[in-house]
Amino acid sequence: MFTGIVKGIGLVENVESSADGVRITVATPLAGELGAGDSIAVNGVCLTAASATDGAFVAEVMNETLAKTSLSGVGTEAEVNLELPLRASDRLGGHVVQGHVDGVGVVAGVREDGFARRVTIEAPGQVLRYVVEKGSVAIDGVSLTVVSVDEASLEVSLIPETLERTSLGRARPGARVNLEVDLIAKYVEKAVLGAAFGELNRDRHNQEEGSGPTPKRPVTRMEAAG
Repeated sequence: MFTGIVKGIGLVENVESSADGVRITVATPLAGELGAGDSIAVNGVCLTAASATDGAFVAEVMNETLAKTSLSGVGTEAEVNLELPLRASDRLGGHVVQGHVDGVGVVAGVREDGFARRVTIEAPGQVLRYVVEKGSVAIDGVSLTVVSVDEASLEVSLIPETLERTSLGRARPGARVNLEVDLIAKYVEKAVLGAAFGELNRDRHNQEEGSGPTPKRPVTRMEAAG
Protein backbone atom coordinates (compact mmCIF):
# COMPACT_ATOMS: atom_id res chain seq x y z
CA MET A 1 0.00 0.00 0.00
CA PHE A 2 1.14 3.53 -0.77
CA THR A 3 0.02 7.06 0.11
CA GLY A 4 0.73 9.06 -3.03
CA ILE A 5 3.59 10.99 -1.43
CA VAL A 6 6.42 10.68 -3.94
CA LYS A 7 9.80 10.01 -2.34
CA GLY A 8 11.94 10.64 -5.38
CA ILE A 9 12.20 10.92 -9.15
CA GLY A 10 13.94 8.05 -10.87
CA LEU A 11 15.63 8.06 -14.26
CA VAL A 12 14.94 5.17 -16.63
CA GLU A 13 18.35 3.90 -17.72
CA ASN A 14 17.35 0.95 -19.85
CA VAL A 15 14.26 -0.63 -21.41
CA GLU A 16 14.34 -4.21 -22.69
CA SER A 17 11.23 -5.16 -24.67
CA SER A 18 10.19 -8.64 -25.70
CA ALA A 19 7.03 -10.56 -26.52
CA ASP A 20 6.77 -11.46 -22.83
CA GLY A 21 6.85 -7.89 -21.54
CA VAL A 22 9.35 -5.21 -20.61
CA ARG A 23 12.26 -5.03 -18.16
CA ILE A 24 13.10 -1.51 -17.02
CA THR A 25 16.13 -0.33 -15.12
CA VAL A 26 15.57 2.76 -12.99
CA ALA A 27 18.37 4.75 -11.38
CA THR A 28 17.48 6.12 -7.94
CA PRO A 29 19.01 6.40 -4.45
CA LEU A 30 15.87 4.59 -3.21
CA ALA A 31 17.23 1.37 -4.74
CA GLY A 32 19.43 1.02 -1.66
CA GLU A 33 16.27 0.34 0.37
CA LEU A 34 15.06 -2.37 -2.00
CA GLY A 35 15.72 -6.07 -2.26
CA ALA A 36 14.58 -8.64 -4.79
CA GLY A 37 10.84 -9.17 -4.39
CA ASP A 38 10.13 -5.78 -2.78
CA SER A 39 7.37 -3.54 -4.10
CA ILE A 40 7.81 -0.03 -5.41
CA ALA A 41 5.37 2.33 -7.12
CA VAL A 42 6.59 3.63 -10.49
CA ASN A 43 4.39 6.44 -11.82
CA GLY A 44 1.63 5.05 -9.63
CA VAL A 45 2.04 1.43 -10.80
CA CYS A 46 2.94 -1.13 -8.16
CA LEU A 47 5.90 -3.13 -9.49
CA THR A 48 8.17 -5.77 -7.99
CA ALA A 49 11.90 -5.28 -7.96
CA ALA A 50 13.56 -8.23 -9.73
CA SER A 51 16.95 -7.02 -8.53
CA ALA A 52 18.44 -3.96 -6.89
CA THR A 53 21.81 -2.35 -6.25
CA ASP A 54 22.76 0.80 -4.37
CA GLY A 55 22.07 2.93 -7.42
CA ALA A 56 19.35 1.25 -9.49
CA PHE A 57 16.69 -1.43 -9.57
CA VAL A 58 15.23 -3.64 -12.29
CA ALA A 59 11.49 -4.35 -12.57
CA GLU A 60 9.55 -6.52 -14.96
CA VAL A 61 6.38 -5.07 -16.48
CA MET A 62 3.98 -7.69 -17.82
CA ASN A 63 1.87 -7.18 -20.93
CA GLU A 64 -1.34 -6.64 -18.93
CA THR A 65 0.27 -3.72 -17.12
CA LEU A 66 1.62 -2.30 -20.36
CA ALA A 67 -1.87 -2.43 -21.88
CA LYS A 68 -3.55 -0.71 -18.92
CA THR A 69 -1.00 1.96 -17.93
CA SER A 70 1.21 4.64 -19.42
CA LEU A 71 4.34 2.57 -18.73
CA SER A 72 4.01 1.25 -22.27
CA GLY A 73 5.33 4.61 -23.47
CA VAL A 74 8.24 4.95 -21.05
CA GLY A 75 11.65 5.07 -22.70
CA THR A 76 15.24 5.64 -21.66
CA GLU A 77 15.97 8.98 -19.97
CA ALA A 78 12.33 9.25 -18.86
CA GLU A 79 11.67 10.58 -15.36
CA VAL A 80 9.33 8.52 -13.18
CA ASN A 81 7.77 9.13 -9.78
CA LEU A 82 8.82 6.64 -7.13
CA GLU A 83 7.33 5.68 -3.78
CA LEU A 84 8.24 2.88 -1.40
CA PRO A 85 5.43 0.97 0.35
CA LEU A 86 3.92 2.41 3.51
CA ARG A 87 5.35 1.16 6.80
CA ALA A 88 3.01 0.55 9.73
CA SER A 89 4.74 3.39 11.63
CA ASP A 90 4.55 5.93 8.77
CA ARG A 91 2.19 8.88 8.54
CA LEU A 92 -0.62 8.62 6.01
CA GLY A 93 0.21 11.96 4.42
CA GLY A 94 -1.82 11.55 1.23
CA HIS A 95 -4.56 8.95 0.85
CA VAL A 96 -4.71 5.17 0.44
CA VAL A 97 -3.17 4.26 -2.93
CA GLN A 98 -2.88 0.65 -4.07
CA GLY A 99 -0.78 1.10 -7.17
CA HIS A 100 -3.55 -0.49 -9.24
CA VAL A 101 -4.21 1.93 -12.11
CA ASP A 102 -7.88 2.44 -13.03
CA GLY A 103 -7.28 4.17 -16.34
CA VAL A 104 -5.01 6.39 -18.38
CA GLY A 105 -5.78 10.08 -18.80
CA VAL A 106 -4.40 12.70 -21.18
CA VAL A 107 -3.27 16.18 -20.13
CA ALA A 108 -5.61 18.55 -21.97
CA GLY A 109 -4.50 21.88 -20.56
CA VAL A 110 -1.97 23.58 -18.28
CA ARG A 111 -2.29 27.10 -16.92
CA GLU A 112 -0.59 29.12 -14.23
CA ASP A 113 -2.62 30.23 -11.20
CA GLY A 114 -0.49 32.40 -8.93
CA PHE A 115 2.31 30.24 -7.54
CA ALA A 116 0.29 27.12 -8.40
CA ARG A 117 -0.36 25.43 -11.73
CA ARG A 118 -3.72 24.03 -12.80
CA VAL A 119 -3.73 20.90 -14.91
CA THR A 120 -6.79 19.60 -16.75
CA ILE A 121 -6.86 15.90 -17.55
CA GLU A 122 -9.26 14.15 -19.89
CA ALA A 123 -10.23 10.79 -18.41
CA PRO A 124 -12.41 7.77 -19.23
CA GLY A 125 -15.95 7.71 -17.91
CA GLN A 126 -15.27 4.63 -15.78
CA VAL A 127 -12.70 6.69 -13.89
CA LEU A 128 -14.62 9.96 -13.63
CA ARG A 129 -17.65 8.21 -12.10
CA TYR A 130 -15.62 7.87 -8.89
CA VAL A 131 -14.14 11.37 -8.91
CA VAL A 132 -15.70 14.18 -6.87
CA GLU A 133 -14.76 17.79 -6.26
CA LYS A 134 -12.42 18.10 -3.24
CA GLY A 135 -11.95 14.33 -3.30
CA SER A 136 -8.65 12.51 -3.77
CA VAL A 137 -7.12 11.07 -6.92
CA ALA A 138 -3.67 9.66 -7.68
CA ILE A 139 -2.08 10.97 -10.89
CA ASP A 140 1.13 9.20 -11.89
CA GLY A 141 1.33 8.11 -8.26
CA VAL A 142 0.89 11.60 -6.78
CA SER A 143 -1.93 12.10 -4.27
CA LEU A 144 -3.86 15.21 -5.31
CA THR A 145 -7.10 16.99 -4.46
CA VAL A 146 -9.62 17.42 -7.27
CA VAL A 147 -10.41 21.09 -7.95
CA SER A 148 -13.25 20.43 -10.39
CA VAL A 149 -14.71 17.61 -12.45
CA ASP A 150 -17.17 17.32 -15.32
CA GLU A 151 -18.37 14.58 -17.66
CA ALA A 152 -15.11 14.53 -19.65
CA SER A 153 -12.26 15.71 -17.45
CA LEU A 154 -10.93 16.59 -14.01
CA GLU A 155 -8.74 19.45 -12.86
CA VAL A 156 -6.10 19.57 -10.15
CA SER A 157 -3.93 22.37 -8.80
CA LEU A 158 -0.23 21.73 -8.20
CA ILE A 159 1.67 23.62 -5.52
CA PRO A 160 5.38 24.51 -6.05
CA GLU A 161 6.48 21.56 -3.89
CA THR A 162 4.66 19.11 -6.16
CA LEU A 163 5.94 20.84 -9.28
CA GLU A 164 9.52 20.53 -8.06
CA ARG A 165 9.50 17.08 -6.46
CA THR A 166 7.45 15.10 -9.01
CA SER A 167 7.41 14.58 -12.76
CA LEU A 168 4.08 16.43 -12.97
CA GLY A 169 6.07 19.65 -13.01
CA ARG A 170 7.05 18.74 -16.58
CA ALA A 171 3.58 17.59 -17.70
CA ARG A 172 2.44 19.18 -20.94
CA PRO A 173 -0.70 18.83 -23.10
CA GLY A 174 -0.82 15.44 -24.76
CA ALA A 175 1.06 13.63 -21.99
CA ARG A 176 -0.48 10.33 -20.82
CA VAL A 177 -0.84 9.87 -17.07
CA ASN A 178 -1.90 6.99 -14.85
CA LEU A 179 -5.06 7.53 -12.81
CA GLU A 180 -6.16 5.71 -9.67
CA VAL A 181 -9.38 6.74 -7.94
CA ASP A 182 -10.05 6.70 -4.22
CA LEU A 183 -10.61 3.09 -3.17
CA ILE A 184 -13.32 4.12 -0.71
CA ALA A 185 -15.54 5.30 -3.57
CA LYS A 186 -15.50 1.80 -5.08
CA TYR A 187 -16.47 0.17 -1.79
CA VAL A 188 -19.31 2.65 -1.27
CA GLU A 189 -20.66 1.96 -4.76
CA LYS A 190 -20.50 -1.80 -4.24
CA ALA A 191 -22.23 -1.59 -0.87
CA VAL A 192 -25.03 0.64 -2.18
CA LEU A 193 -25.59 -1.41 -5.33
CA GLY A 194 -25.43 -4.63 -3.34
CA ALA A 195 -28.14 -3.41 -0.96
CA ALA A 196 -30.32 -2.20 -3.84
CA PHE A 197 -30.02 -5.42 -5.83
CA GLY A 198 -30.59 -7.47 -2.70
CA GLU A 199 -33.90 -5.75 -2.01
CA LEU A 200 -34.90 -6.01 -5.67
CA ASN A 201 -34.20 -9.74 -5.69
CA ARG A 202 -36.19 -10.25 -2.48
CA ASP A 203 -39.17 -8.39 -3.94
CA ARG A 204 -38.95 -10.44 -7.14
CA HIS A 205 -38.83 -13.67 -5.13
CA ASN A 206 -41.79 -12.62 -2.99
CA GLN A 207 -43.82 -11.74 -6.08
CA GLU A 208 -43.07 -15.12 -7.60
CA GLU A 209 -44.18 -16.75 -4.36
CA GLY A 210 -47.31 -14.60 -4.33
CA SER A 211 -46.54 -12.81 -1.08
CA GLY A 212 -46.01 -9.36 -2.61
CA PRO A 213 -43.18 -6.89 -2.07
CA THR A 214 -41.09 -6.93 1.08
CA PRO A 215 -42.93 -4.75 3.63
CA LYS A 216 -41.08 -1.65 4.72
CA ARG A 217 -40.00 -1.57 8.37
CA PRO A 218 -41.96 1.09 10.24
CA VAL A 219 -39.97 4.08 11.45
CA THR A 220 -39.75 4.24 15.23
CA ARG A 221 -40.51 7.39 17.19
CA MET A 222 -36.83 7.73 18.15
CA GLU A 223 -35.70 7.45 14.48
CA ALA A 224 -38.28 10.01 13.40
CA ALA A 225 -37.09 12.43 16.08
CA GLY A 226 -33.39 11.92 15.28
